[in-house]
Amino acid sequence: MNSGNLGIVEKEGINDLQTEADRSVQRCIVTSLSRQFPKLTIIGEETLEEKKISDDWIITDLDKDVLSTTLPDELKNVKEEDLVVWVDPLDGTKEYTQGFLDHVTILVGIAVQGKAVGGVIHQPYYNYQSSLGSREQEADARVEKDVYKQGRTMWGIVGVGAFGISRIPPPSDKKIITTTRSHSSPIINSCIESMKPDEVLRVGGAGHKVLLLIEGKAHAYVFPSKGCKKWDTCAPEAILHATGGLLTDIHGNRLQYHKDVDHVNSGGVLATCLKEQHEWFKNHIPPEVAKTLPVPPTQS
Repeated sequence: MNSGNLGIVEKEGINDLQTEADRSVQRCIVTSLSRQFPKLTIIGEETLEEKKISDDWIITDLDKDVLSTTLPDELKNVKEEDLVVWVDPLDGTKEYTQGFLDHVTILVGIAVQGKAVGGVIHQPYYNYQSSLGSREQEADARVEKDVYKQGRTMWGIVGVGAFGISRIPPPSDKKIITTTRSHSSPIINSCIESMKPDEVLRVGGAGHKVLLLIEGKAHAYVFPSKGCKKWDTCAPEAILHATGGLLTDIHGNRLQYHKDVDHVNSGGVLATCLKEQHEWFKNHIPPEVAKTLPVPPTQS
């Protein structure tokens, strides 16, 4: 976990980092899925050169309880080749490199006909609290030693529900918004200020922010910016919808996850723990903020 051992690469500037962990996790996920389901379309965040990985990294076990889940009628006859899987091997990479490990998630989202219908969120350092200063090396050693004892995995299917996590209502006596920790801007700040929140949680990772919504720690996730990608939102969107929430762009349009869609969520992200509250937050986005983000074209 020491920053000297992370193999950090800047992809498109200091705010877009890639580590050896990103590369290794993506190879494990993509290769494992491809072996089991060769007709899948899999889109990962990282662009990697071809590299053979050890069979020890390949996951072949399938969860019988998951496979026995009764699906909604519209998903029962979906063919393997009609699925698009969006993979973010390490959501919150910048926070990972800075020691905010509880912000980090691994995201695997499933889309059918451009809609997010299922997803898995793994939070490898769940309940880990980063230590700073002189205790950093001690904390790093403890994390490495206990990594297999930590973490939690959550998954969900729209129309079925979510597993590994329970929805908790947010406070009724205050308004809490979560937003970006590392990509703030005057536009984002003015948008949030217009909603007059009692508290603002600035944290890393789209997956982490959506977990805050589901577990009642925030009412809305507000991000009027183009910085988020499809692999950041597909899995969280599906699980949020499965628990009664709603995630759209800031104009209220559903995000599209077709295999040939633009990877950037150009209309930003607006999500609420309860879908009934979504309209209120959408209506309180200032017009001058909404004008800065285009309405993405629809795709059938």
